[in-house]
Amino acid sequence: MQENQIQERKEKIFSCIQNSAYPPMKRKQLRVMMGVPEEDRTLFEHLLSELLAEGRIVETKRGKLMLPETLQMATGIFQSHPRGFGFVTPEEGGEDIFIPAAHTNGALPKDRVLYRITSSSSDGRRAEGEIVRVLERSMQRMVGVYEQIRGFGFVIPDDKKMAKDIFIPRGSAMGAVTGHKVVVEITKFGDAVQSPEGEVIEILGHINDPGIDILSVVRRFELPETFSEEVYQEIEDVADCITEQDLCGREDFRDWLTITIDGADAKDLDDAVSLHKLENGNFELGVHIADVSYYVKEHTALDKEAYERGTSVYLVDRVIPMLPHKLSNGICSLNPQVDRLTLSCIMEIDTKGQVCDSRITPSVIHSDFRMTYDAVREILEEQTPELLETYATIIPMLQDMEQLRQILVEKRKKRGSVNFDVPESKIILNEKGEVQEIRPYERSIATNLIEEFMLVCNETVAEYFYWQEIPFVFRSHQEPDTEKTEKMEQFIRSFGYHVKKKDGEIHPREIQRILAKAEGTPEEHVITKVMLRSMMQARYTADNQGHFGLAAKYYCHFTSPIRRYPDLQIHRLIRKTLAGEMSGKQEAVYRKKMPEVALHCSKRERIAEEAERDTNAMKKAEYMLTKIGQEFDGVISGMTNWGIFVELENTVEGLIAFSRIPEEYFTYDEKQMIVTAKYSHKIYRMGQKIRVVVVDASKELRTVDFMFVPEMDTF
Repeated sequence: MQENQIQERKEKIFSCIQNSAYPPMKRKQLRVMMGVPEEDRTLFEHLLSELLAEGRIVETKRGKLMLPETLQMATGIFQSHPRGFGFVTPEEGGEDIFIPAAHTNGALPKDRVLYRITSSSSDGRRAEGEIVRVLERSMQRMVGVYEQIRGFGFVIPDDKKMAKDIFIPRGSAMGAVTGHKVVVEITKFGDAVQSPEGEVIEILGHINDPGIDILSVVRRFELPETFSEEVYQEIEDVADCITEQDLCGREDFRDWLTITIDGADAKDLDDAVSLHKLENGNFELGVHIADVSYYVKEHTALDKEAYERGTSVYLVDRVIPMLPHKLSNGICSLNPQVDRLTLSCIMEIDTKGQVCDSRITPSVIHSDFRMTYDAVREILEEQTPELLETYATIIPMLQDMEQLRQILVEKRKKRGSVNFDVPESKIILNEKGEVQEIRPYERSIATNLIEEFMLVCNETVAEYFYWQEIPFVFRSHQEPDTEKTEKMEQFIRSFGYHVKKKDGEIHPREIQRILAKAEGTPEEHVITKVMLRSMMQARYTADNQGHFGLAAKYYCHFTSPIRRYPDLQIHRLIRKTLAGEMSGKQEAVYRKKMPEVALHCSKRERIAEEAERDTNAMKKAEYMLTKIGQEFDGVISGMTNWGIFVELENTVEGLIAFSRIPEEYFTYDEKQMIVTAKYSHKIYRMGQKIRVVVVDASKELRTVDFMFVPEMDTF
């Protein structure tokens, strides 16, 4: 029996149980009612087991099959807390469900679970529940620090959301000693009473050895360190330069003045730009993207590996690339003074920023200069004489690019596109892997120039292929969740800002207006962060859902195929469409496949982001360990019942815990977002400038602890 027929039978069983007229039945009763022949009994039982394992149906103690919701059950993702309790995020959406420590039933962080509601939400309290069953384990392995105790041991997980240590029986430690950072495979998951049990399968090194901290993050998130031998064999014969045969069917833009603009340390240059002023006053912008799909063929080991990785991961001390360096830094990288294969989007843009005409075509380019953001900024803002002389041939084009940048910025601003200008960290290490400096990434007109060109290109590509009605991967950003929006509104009202709605909905232009109003005020940074947190996460989808934050009807990721699989997939779809190969059976295959590709790539993106955040937080804590006793200026960035969060100018965030100040009593007013000190009568507000002293930090917990500087806590 074919796979699709088996799936159809499974859905038929589910539809029967889902029917409103269905009375809960036992397995045999259901089999008889559905007329399942005796020879299909084994298959029937197997399909029931699959539905039970997926949490789509449940079986009561009396053996009755029914829908979970009938018993106030549902499925979700579990997140635990170090103190034992946890929360379930319902898969169907809605507010998280609180799970007391006694009712987690052995669920571990990120497990997919079946849960039951035991008490509904009321008076501002969350609904409570219990875990009925773990449906799918999120992790079989964990990373942590080994501790030896009389012949057996424990592994203390790096993931502090893991409430229990992992017991290691005698003979299962692989020779690890106290202080070793290890990878442990879980053999028993435990329950509400018993701890998980496991065996050590890899010793990474001692916790204090250089580089072990980052390696632990790599292992914890199961990030691949190397490519398979099969992948290396596939790319062994890839040429270092292009041939005449490679140029077949391509437009030749090698005589166009073309440049790349990237960070000084970038090695995978996947986008180049060109610009011509037309006689009618319009701009002809060329965005030329590395034609990675020409080298990464579908269904190869290389393509499968790139798909599994989903994205390149940028950690503090290393890049874990989606593609091998021979491609990402070699033949696919748009290095200067060499011919490179590209997929070009040529756009005619008028003086109002509207794209009047566009075309997408396979091409070949010859980049003239490898420019850095700093050099372009100096040329445009400071007119540095040496740079003006060195790059004299491209100065007019750069000036035209700056003019077009301003036009595109103004156009996006008018339609309500939102810019959340939250500083990112630049963490600089020495040769021993120790943090030398932490500073915010510098944003300039040069970084914004490339950003604007890539945005208009991504929109143009998404709109064109949306109307072509071909299978595609869009970048979607939905409207903010109502509950999050209400909390955000309550917060900004305490600063005197009010959100205007139309038919109960917020337009991105309104968010832009508030951010503009807050610009230059003490609370600007805090309001930006709070509004950003109220937004939904952008994700990849097979259908076009628009991009709320950009106020764009159509959007996709087309411009980074070296480091993002969705871009590579889009290139492949575009090339097939341009070649007239996207029709009939081929189109049907891709249309069925794209939702799965989009979901997988969204998941890999989240994992990469989490690994990057975790590494940054760890290194920030390590850096602040060297600053204990030193004073810093900061801004109050968050408030809770137990303390005040403060963010320093270098982007490090720490906590002033009220428990550290026993001589004072603090009250937190959540509605007004203020903390009041009872005895000193001091009031602390979000966004307020404050001076703090570093009192502690923990690499393991990723935390930094501050205290008020006596008599100088505000200025």
